[in-house]
Amino acid sequence: MRTQTTLLIAAIATAVGNTDGFKFMSNWQPPKILTDAQKVEIAKTEERFGSKKLVVITGCSSGLGRETVKNLLATDQYHVVGAVRDVDKMEAVAELDGFNMDNFHILECELNSFDSVDKFCQDLKEYQLAKPIDRLICNAGVYQPSLPYAKWSVDGHEQTMQINFLSHFLMISKLMPGMTAAPDPRVIMVGSVTGNDNTVGGGGVYPIADLKNLDGFAAGFNNPIAMADGYGFIGAKAYKDSKLCLMMMSNFLHSKYHRNTGIAFSSIYPGCIAETPLFREKRAWFRKYFPIFMKYITGGYVGVEEAGQRLFQVAHDPRCGKSGVYWSWNGGPREGRGAAALEKGGAISGGGGAGGGWDSIYENDQSDKVNNLELSVKLFQTATEITGAQWPEAKSFVSPCPTLKVIGTISKSMIAREELKRMADRPGFNEDGTPIKLTKRRKAALVADKVASKVLKNTVGRVGRVAGRVLLGEIPETAKQGSFQDEKPLEETVSSPISSFETEATSKMALETNGVITQTINRVDENDKALLEGEIFDQVFANGKKAPLGLVEEREWKVSEPSKEKELSAV
Repeated sequence: MRTQTTLLIAAIATAVGNTDGFKFMSNWQPPKILTDAQKVEIAKTEERFGSKKLVVITGCSSGLGRETVKNLLATDQYHVVGAVRDVDKMEAVAELDGFNMDNFHILECELNSFDSVDKFCQDLKEYQLAKPIDRLICNAGVYQPSLPYAKWSVDGHEQTMQINFLSHFLMISKLMPGMTAAPDPRVIMVGSVTGNDNTVGGGGVYPIADLKNLDGFAAGFNNPIAMADGYGFIGAKAYKDSKLCLMMMSNFLHSKYHRNTGIAFSSIYPGCIAETPLFREKRAWFRKYFPIFMKYITGGYVGVEEAGQRLFQVAHDPRCGKSGVYWSWNGGPREGRGAAALEKGGAISGGGGAGGGWDSIYENDQSDKVNNLELSVKLFQTATEITGAQWPEAKSFVSPCPTLKVIGTISKSMIAREELKRMADRPGFNEDGTPIKLTKRRKAALVADKVASKVLKNTVGRVGRVAGRVLLGEIPETAKQGSFQDEKPLEETVSSPISSFETEATSKMALETNGVITQTINRVDENDKALLEGEIFDQVFANGKKAPLGLVEEREWKVSEPSKEKELSAV
């Protein structure tokens, strides 16, 4: 007991002398009494996951997602949950690639349906037990550039936007609260150079990603509204717009939630995977010649294996725990493309080229459209309405100091009362200019507040005012007139001797240093003390009843034996 007291005193002493002194309390938790069911759940969690991190990735039965899972499982540091549309296909791929099924679990998730996303999140919650999610990788995507018309989801929305963005948006809102308990949680969204129009790949090929004013989203984005901007459907633009939405939302969630959740939100561009199944909707001649063009002409060819390593790096590399970043990689040299195609040093600068290795990762610049804060807010609001997502409240950190919490609670109540009064005196006006009328409920609240305020004012409030007058002194004239103070020459800053200061005009006492006044403080004399004691006695201990003037000149404060209550008697 003595040791605990000593530690507590030392901690408080540190807090007093240091502005960060209360940070040691930030991780304090109340004692937890676990039920038998909770103990069983913890034991099952340990048996299932051990010390491995839990990763959730969408669209991992082929292409980029498939290669990423290979790399994650190869480290033996991750337990991966694959959210896929076709469970049978995923099982076949897992067997073909030799996945360790002790560390890999398959759950069905059809991103074409919000109900399916909701069910997936419920199934995942049951599967993860007490284990928080360490990584959420939003990878799944569909590209339908050749469609002359829009295809509609189960929910009546254009498929490309729902699968690529809206369903991931809903999934993040449901899974994010359960990620805060992880030591290094990350939400990773696979973006694209096509959604970032400050590059040749994103800004030089029509159609360009452009959400305009999001009129399509604002109108509900239901059939027949097929585009986020509300205009006519173009398959390639729908894909680019969805990637722009993902990158914008990564930045917005970083700004809104990173500070108080600790979750790192980032987007990536792993390079143009010319032979990915993403291009399965393209014509046969395009699928044949596009990889050749990217490999030998532009140098921007990135194999699916290398792209999978890059996505794995953002999930695994400690450097990638930074939030609000758009990750890209500088490409390495391109042999066999001719001298005219090689830049100085034989490297392809900027995101998109293959090669370069693990250390070629860098924080890529984002376009003005991606960084459009006002439009990002509207995107968040409209997507929330479309999907029905429910987001946690973004709360700021507060000091864990118990005293400050008590003061904050009192202040909150006081502020609420004062605001109630202000709204009663100045209720404001309706859109047509007529005054707003108070409701019966608000009138009743005002009456109740007036009664409570009068009681407080006549008791504790009065004591507080007297104590403030006595201990703090009168309000300085400079405070009443304003904070501006004329500067004086240095020689005038030396005040007059004490003898000239001792007058009837002030009740303050001077501190003397070498015969010159350097500072004044308020002195509480015996009369003031008696006045203060009298007020406290009358208001607190005598229920606000003052003794008749002249009848009680002195009071005696007595404390009885420890086993008895405190008593007060008047003499």
